[in-house]
Amino acid sequence: MFSLPIDTLLIFAITTPALGWLLERVKRANLCGIYAAIGLAIVTWEILYMKVPLNSGLMFIDQLGVFMALAFSILGLMACIYSIKYMERDEAIPLFYSLLLLMIAGMIGCVFAGDMFSFFVFWEMMCIASYTLVAFRREKWEPVEAAFKYLIMSSAGSASILFGMSLVYGMCGTLIFNDLYKILSNVSNVWIYVAAVFIFIGLGIKSAIFPLHTWLPDAHSAAPSSISAMLSGVVVETGIYAICRIGFTVFYGIYNQWMEIIAILSIFTMLVGNLTPLLQTDIKRLLAYSSIAHIGYMLAGVSTGTILGLTAALLHIFNHAIMKGSAFLCSGMILYRLETREMKEMAGIGRKMPITAAIFSLSLFSLIGMPPLNGFISKLLLVMATIEANMAWLGAAIIINSAISAAYYLRTIKALLQPISSKKVEEAREGPIIMLAPLLILACLIVIFGIWPDGLIEFAKSAANVLLRG
Repeated sequence: MFSLPIDTLLIFAITTPALGWLLERVKRANLCGIYAAIGLAIVTWEILYMKVPLNSGLMFIDQLGVFMALAFSILGLMACIYSIKYMERDEAIPLFYSLLLLMIAGMIGCVFAGDMFSFFVFWEMMCIASYTLVAFRREKWEPVEAAFKYLIMSSAGSASILFGMSLVYGMCGTLIFNDLYKILSNVSNVWIYVAAVFIFIGLGIKSAIFPLHTWLPDAHSAAPSSISAMLSGVVVETGIYAICRIGFTVFYGIYNQWMEIIAILSIFTMLVGNLTPLLQTDIKRLLAYSSIAHIGYMLAGVSTGTILGLTAALLHIFNHAIMKGSAFLCSGMILYRLETREMKEMAGIGRKMPITAAIFSLSLFSLIGMPPLNGFISKLLLVMATIEANMAWLGAAIIINSAISAAYYLRTIKALLQPISSKKVEEAREGPIIMLAPLLILACLIVIFGIWPDGLIEFAKSAANVLLRG
């Protein structure tokens, strides 16, 4: 109907509640996680072997869409396997997995969409599923409050996008991306600017670009940790994808103007995202704020408008999904054992959970940009791209902000290695193997894409070529 990966996800999402109803009768509802993981494994395989470009009804699938979809499915699979044990204490488990599959289907639909209307439908599918997942533990006030804030801001963003789309349709009579590029690539009038403002504001809210970022720390810290990994790792990056796709097709005619604004916003975004965590004591909130900083790095690459800059931005999207996904899953493992997010209450936990602490530290070092890890490669390419584009001041901002980020990441690692100071930490033990398995896989990817990044860089370059019509 749409495309094979999306159809597969929708089938598994629809059948998961029915399977859950049967499994709940024998008190084995957590097996729904295995069923959902099988679906995501099939989808990952389907994406890996897709032939592009492919025109499938409402979908137009190219190398850029496949690149993004692969990041979504890999992290989604890891989060799903992790959740089998992590979510076993919760109620309505089949609904959780159904919503997770729908959210991933929405994200893949966004990157496979061949027109703005299809994009918007899948965008809303992703958003609605993510609101519900943030508030999944509805018996607690914090997730409900965070989800409501997220809902209000994101809904306003969606309305803004829809209004901008209506202006574009009024000017062109079509919403197909390729047609819009042909019609608007040489057009520059006031209505194009008005449409661009509305659409970019809507996308900026979902991407957590300063000053539209205020929903993110609450939502990402209050959500279940596997969902926090998805939100920070790939959901906000869907907004960055949309800025690239729409910016380089619909608004190519005013390319120079919006690129300058993106460059300025990238500096403010990375500054806010790196200065605010210095004051945080909640480990998930700290990681959530750091995601805002990495959105700033991605925007810096996009703002160069060069093939190297876009390659670096896409590479960092993929690498960030792995790094931040791993970091959030590690923090969730600690939360699973200690039932606290306060760093002072987890002092010394690395001595009792050495594997989790080692992978957590590896993820944080990669987020700083230390060689030979994957975060170093994408940050190096970002700096090189800014120099190539005669925007060395932007590269300097990336380097300075990476140095600032080291302060709070190293403080987190220090908390893991301090002497044990509480009975709860003393009694803690390493996490279950089914939760450790995704962490070990992500840790291997961090190292592999740091030491042998060539294949991934070429993949990202071919995706970037799509944006520049290369």
